[in-house]
Amino acid sequence: MVTHKQEKTIWSRVHVDPFFCFIIAILLVFSALIIWSASGQDCNMMEHKIFQITIGIGVMMLMAQIPPRIYERWSPYLYICSLAFLIVVGIFGHISKGAQRWIDLGVIRFQPSEIAKIAVPLIVARCVNRDRCPPSTLNIIGILILIFIPTLLVAVQPDLGTAILIACSGCFVLFLSGMSWTFVVVAGLVISSCIPILWYFFMHDYQRNRIKILLSPESDPLGAGYHIIQSKIAIGSGGFPGKGWLLGTQSQLEFLPERHTDFIFSVLAEEFGFFGVVFLLLLYVLLVIRGLVMASQAQTTFGRVMAGGMMLVFFIYVFVNIGMVSGLLPVVGVPLPMISYGGSALIVLMAGFGVIMSIHTHRNMLSKNL
Repeated sequence: MVTHKQEKTIWSRVHVDPFFCFIIAILLVFSALIIWSASGQDCNMMEHKIFQITIGIGVMMLMAQIPPRIYERWSPYLYICSLAFLIVVGIFGHISKGAQRWIDLGVIRFQPSEIAKIAVPLIVARCVNRDRCPPSTLNIIGILILIFIPTLLVAVQPDLGTAILIACSGCFVLFLSGMSWTFVVVAGLVISSCIPILWYFFMHDYQRNRIKILLSPESDPLGAGYHIIQSKIAIGSGGFPGKGWLLGTQSQLEFLPERHTDFIFSVLAEEFGFFGVVFLLLLYVLLVIRGLVMASQAQTTFGRVMAGGMMLVFFIYVFVNIGMVSGLLPVVGVPLPMISYGGSALIVLMAGFGVIMSIHTHRNMLSKNL
């Protein structure tokens, strides 16, 4: 008979947190069900989704086996590689839907900006761990420069939504290091004062239109406001019980655009209703809470700020996508994490979960060595 202590040892040996993985597994199964409906029962897309999930699980398990000290040691090289990829995609990248965000290798096509979502928090966590906490003003300025460079490279693709998430991934790690609230307030005021400059000199016309249409999507129902209007109809028509799996009219009759990527939450809300939305949000909340608990138990500054920062960014992912499809935030092209169709985003997200489990499960080995 296997005792609780022996079971805990078994999970530690394979560097897996069972509760964390259980929630991830439920989300992935839920994702497959929604993709099958949102794609119009497209077998080819479903095969790709299952392949993405398989690769994602494999990457997560692999990343969980690597000790955190290796991540800290190699973070500068990963950061440099991510910058190199971002520069390459800016010159030779594949253009799709007016944006130059992909590198097409023939066999696979991936977004280098996804790599930056891991590389930026890793390099920031390394810098924080090698300085006193809270970090000095000089170190904070240097870290902000490290965050700004990949953020700018992604923003000019243009991909403002991903650029914001990359900036958040680094800033959250910096915030968790104990940065002074005075510095946070001052930085917020500086960023706010730069909004007019961003609006007039850096944002594209379509990006400005998305913000304008947020206040009144009905002013252009067949143009810029079409996505939001159809999304609201889908969410509202689901009611409490939902219309049933595969029975959503907005998605099945193809009124809802981008229904298997950015607007997949609308498909879920229409078919599974309020109860399905609450179930999904509960899974997200449990995943974030468990991730933050694991972060709090880390025995190094690198582990605490890295794991905590990544879980907060995951929360921002969910918040931005649901706010976007509900008409509360502008449409910025951020997929619903773990649910939307897309290989690069899922694999990088699963890699991040693997890093978090590595930080959590290797802490026992660290304490034994000490």
